[in-house]
Amino acid sequence: MLVAHPVVRADESGSIAGLIARLRVQEAPQPVRERAQWRAPRKVVLLEFGGRGWDGRQEAFAAVAPRAQVVVAKDIAAATSAAADADVIVGFNPEICDPRIIASGKQLRWIASLAAGVENCMAVPEVRGRNLLVTNMRGVDAGAIAEHAIALALALAHGFDTFAPDTTQGVWSREHGATTPIQTLDGKTMLVVGLGGIGTEVAIRAHGLGMKVVATRDSDRTRPDFVSYVGLSDELVTLAKSADVIVNSVPLTPKTTGMYDAKFFAVLKPTAYFINVARGQSVITADLMSALNESRLAGAGLDVTDPEPLPQDHPLWRAAHVIITPHISSRSDLPGAARWELARENLRRYVAGEKMLSVVDLARGY
Repeated sequence: MLVAHPVVRADESGSIAGLIARLRVQEAPQPVRERAQWRAPRKVVLLEFGGRGWDGRQEAFAAVAPRAQVVVAKDIAAATSAAADADVIVGFNPEICDPRIIASGKQLRWIASLAAGVENCMAVPEVRGRNLLVTNMRGVDAGAIAEHAIALALALAHGFDTFAPDTTQGVWSREHGATTPIQTLDGKTMLVVGLGGIGTEVAIRAHGLGMKVVATRDSDRTRPDFVSYVGLSDELVTLAKSADVIVNSVPLTPKTTGMYDAKFFAVLKPTAYFINVARGQSVITADLMSALNESRLAGAGLDVTDPEPLPQDHPLWRAAHVIITPHISSRSDLPGAARWELARENLRRYVAGEKMLSVVDLARGY
């Protein structure tokens, strides 16, 4: 049964409240004014490295912080200088938590990441040591990333890892057509590892394809109707044993680094597919390659790898039944207005001392 799920376009949402609801953005339980470090910002630095982002938007952000100086920094030197007396920095990874910027920002109170992953911020000791407020953009790209995960699973299940190369070589192979394993996903079991923003969107789409969806979550067992079972993170191996497709959607933390190792791949069905749209460092690449090359795994769809970018001579390129995309699962043809609307709304809330959106738990790292 297909599950109705609206496409999120910020310019069609009608209100910021509607956008927050549709993206399932979480609001902090307490107003930010209750933080000991909070004060109405006096200076906000917008990071625009590599031409990303702020063209025509500086004024919109300044409008919600009328008593603050709002400046744009276009390189690391300018950002380090501007951060010296800044309360807030806003930008993309990896520059948002460059240690030089954080060290310079002695008055820094809030780091606003315009991406979902903040592992580089968690790697800077001062972030936790100074108890800085960190927010991210979980949920904004979740729909596009989930589609990519499903696309990789379908491509592997229907042999596109064989037929796409045949197409580029102009080969119509009856032998390949007869011998390439083909699976249907209808009625199969998908394990979504990490039922957060991305994982939930993956689960919705898998359920719509007729799959049984099980999942893990680090915090609790609450589940939506389209997920049959939610286990805690320590149930991963047990659930993986019966899964036909495993999708990694967990953030990168010390706990999730290297979690997909030889012991994990050893329990999978030889017909199972492994899909990674989260972070490459969660996988021990050599163990994944061994599982693929020894036919202990039917295939892998990887938008992320370790190392990344993957060198041209890396053996993973030649491993059996692998489809690799260059960390682009969040890309889409949508205008991308939602990211900027939420970032502006969060700045407005910070200025007013209200409850913030998408606050990162520094203890958990996401």
